[in-house]
Amino acid sequence: MLLAIDTCLGACSAAVLDGGRVLASRVEPMARGHQERLAPLVAQVMTQAGVAFDQLDRVGVTIGPGSFTGLRVGLAFAKGLGAALSIPVVGVGVLEALAQPLSGTVFAVLDAKRDQVYLQAFADGVAVSAPDALPPGTAAARLAELAGAGNVTLVGSGASLLAGALPHATVVAADHADPVAVAQIAAVRLPVPPRPLYLRAPDAKLPGGRNLPA
Repeated sequence: MLLAIDTCLGACSAAVLDGGRVLASRVEPMARGHQERLAPLVAQVMTQAGVAFDQLDRVGVTIGPGSFTGLRVGLAFAKGLGAALSIPVVGVGVLEALAQPLSGTVFAVLDAKRDQVYLQAFADGVAVSAPDALPPGTAAARLAELAGAGNVTLVGSGASLLAGALPHATVVAADHADPVAVAQIAAVRLPVPPRPLYLRAPDAKLPGGRNLPA
């Protein structure tokens, strides 16, 4: 039994899987407020699934890139739950969760603001590039380099920003990952302790101009 949660992007979401069967899933779009909403939402999804917390075998959680505050909320919750239940916590990149339901060549693209996008390329669910933070022009050149002749899809909040680089590509706008996709990836992944995937320094600074700790 697996619980998956995502708070990296524009939603707070959770799903419960029993093997390959989805018992419950819920997505609530929100730009902020993940910290206040996550615990009640998880409780509701667990109740809907008819699963007690002590029946869980593992927890899956998105690790970024995305909102610095949001991904920390999800990671802290997942790690706390894993410690309390003595079960493994598995990290899932939000870019691979966005790409997971799609076939062919897939570019997961997020609008990272500050004239950057987060980009990762996949071929039938297998990563063919590392996640990166790039200026749109550099990202467009990366697309042209990696795109094949078959089906190509751009997915994510930044997909439309790069659509001009691949006019034949299908564009799928998405400002959050499907928690079921997060759960499906986490179910088959080796349980390595998750760490946040930031790709760049946070906008917020500590006194003295120091970056927030990782």
